[in-house]
Amino acid sequence: MNRLHAAVILLLAACAASLAPPADAQAVWPERPIRMMIGFTPGGPTDVITRIIAEDMRTTLGQPVIVENRTGANSLIATEAVARAAPDGYTLLVFTLAYNVNAILMPDRVKYHPIKDFVPISLAAVLPMIVVTAYGAPIKSLQDLVGQAKASPGAISYGSAGQGGSAHLAAALLETRSGVQMTHVPFKGNSAALPEVIAGRVTFMFYTMVGVAELVAQKRLKAIAITTPRRHPDFPDVPTMAESGYPGFEEYTPGVGYLAPAGTPPAIVNKLADAMRASLKRPETRERLRALGANSVGSSPAEFARWLEQDFERWTKLIKAAGVKGG
Repeated sequence: MNRLHAAVILLLAACAASLAPPADAQAVWPERPIRMMIGFTPGGPTDVITRIIAEDMRTTLGQPVIVENRTGANSLIATEAVARAAPDGYTLLVFTLAYNVNAILMPDRVKYHPIKDFVPISLAAVLPMIVVTAYGAPIKSLQDLVGQAKASPGAISYGSAGQGGSAHLAAALLETRSGVQMTHVPFKGNSAALPEVIAGRVTFMFYTMVGVAELVAQKRLKAIAITTPRRHPDFPDVPTMAESGYPGFEEYTPGVGYLAPAGTPPAIVNKLADAMRASLKRPETRERLRALGANSVGSSPAEFARWLEQDFERWTKLIKAAGVKGG
């Protein structure tokens, strides 16, 4: 009986060993395609940036890196899908401003914790914003804009792609820093908002730099301030927000980064981070991102983790101070 019992134990142990992943499974990762899930439609800056990096990563990792656009609910559908995915490094989330802001504005609807349910991989880039008005508008500077808002509370309007988006929150930050009251006019996307600014029906908006240079050159828009720490080479005559009297706006610049489900092995996370940083070190990639209006970063997982915590804190404070409500 004892011998039989021992034999059964040995047999079960052998079976368990045959079913367990090999000890070097992480060393040979990846063995199949990797998905990078983004919660917005194709064609926007975040989508294009991700596709550029994904192509570089395919060369580095030796496996296809597929970008999947799973839209809906301001990226909640994609985010929650990745949170539920296996922590094996084959399903990643593209981080945008909505990741932290959704959790702050809609705590009852969000089914993920932005710090606990994901593992940071890398912050790839940040997307500075530029303040634009109609070319023929009487406003010549940010000081003019704030001055008019102070003289006529509520008369100055600003456009955005929707409640809680980057343009909305940047203008809300300006309101809190300057102590003025302005009127928010949300649209269904930047493509709907910008023509109203060009026509002068909406006074101004904060806009990502993508595509703005051409409109400024065509004298359809006027750029009056930019959220970069220093003047941008594409807009050398446009003062920074700090030069305009409002320092610190660069800290609120939206980022594009990448996350994995919590529990993803550190060895896999580090491989992913290394591949992403290798992409962002390529001069061709950095130039392509710069042309999109993005500043390359390429942080380590630990650096991105710190950035994410600070990002959550700063948006929490702003949303509370400005009284921003969920859509």
